[in-house]
Amino acid sequence: MSQASTARGSAYLTALTQEIEKKLQRALVTQSQRLNLMQELFADVALEVDVRARDIILSKDEDGISSAEGDIENHLCFYDVLADHYVKVPENGKPILDLIVQLWSQSFASNIFALLFHKWTTWLEVELGRGRVKCIVIQATLMQLFEVQLENSEILLRYSSALVQGATNVFWIDIQTNRRCFLSLFHYLLEEVALVPMRLNKIALQAQRDLYLVLSRFMFFYNLVNKLEALLNQFPIFPNAFLVGGPADIFVIELTDQLQKLKVEPVLLHYLSHMKVLQGLELRMTTSTRLKACLYSFTSPGGPMYPTRAVRHAAWDALDLLFPIGRYPRHLISLFFRLLYPWYWPSSCWNFVVSCIKAILYSLLRMLFSSWKNMRKPKDT
Repeated sequence: MSQASTARGSAYLTALTQEIEKKLQRALVTQSQRLNLMQELFADVALEVDVRARDIILSKDEDGISSAEGDIENHLCFYDVLADHYVKVPENGKPILDLIVQLWSQSFASNIFALLFHKWTTWLEVELGRGRVKCIVIQATLMQLFEVQLENSEILLRYSSALVQGATNVFWIDIQTNRRCFLSLFHYLLEEVALVPMRLNKIALQAQRDLYLVLSRFMFFYNLVNKLEALLNQFPIFPNAFLVGGPADIFVIELTDQLQKLKVEPVLLHYLSHMKVLQGLELRMTTSTRLKACLYSFTSPGGPMYPTRAVRHAAWDALDLLFPIGRYPRHLISLFFRLLYPWYWPSSCWNFVVSCIKAILYSLLRMLFSSWKNMRKPKDT
């Protein structure tokens, strides 16, 4: 029964691979529809697996690789299972890779490549005693994938950078939609690449640096701040480190730039709520000032950030938490500048009145409940 289920799932994935290959071939020969076809293929690959397909695909075979490994937080997409499938059956992925290379300059090509081939590695069958096992040979993952020689650094950099660029593009799609469809991709790049030196060293040095910068920008969004210390310990050496500082400085600089680019309010609030993990980091004065200025720009209404009231309060909380010295002077200065914009007075007064009424009501309710509890105590005893 297990073998039949495995064969059924493998046949299903092979059929999906053939459909992907057909669509790529159509995109290659029809230039007028190329963009639409690539966009459709990307949407198909990123689509969540439905219940019927999940029952067919999810099976753990003798190789010990399960497509459920990419199912983080019960969210499984087709690129998860296809990436695992190409690990087990590399010959199925090679024709698709060749077509993507021919369409390399097209939109969504790097996105599709990053989704389908980020887990590609070499499997070596080894005889051990009585049984046969398969173990991962952690070597030249990308170089064996593209059949690139070690000395061909230009081609190696090209494909390594494509992986990082494609991952960056899909992470931004998650940011704009406030979803986490590509969480498993981020998790893999962080856990299985960035934090594994043997595997990380197989990609070009410039791509390594770019990968760490990408992880720094999106770590807060994917709720993996618990890996911050491990990431900082594995940071590669940057050529401009003597100017910008160490790993903590580079991380905060990238995070600051990311905050200024965010336009989706829930995502921005999510980032600001995680700023507390930056407490205790040793930063240069320039980096600390940069972070403080970024947070302060979200505390005032109007341009250039035009933050909402919720964002302003979250920014104040983060600013007061990270930089407690000068807290009250900052609030006084902010109040003074607010007085220079009369058109904000009505909304400010209204919000102040509403806040006072809520505070009074909550205080009265607490007093009533406390009195009621005290009145019932003698009866209960």
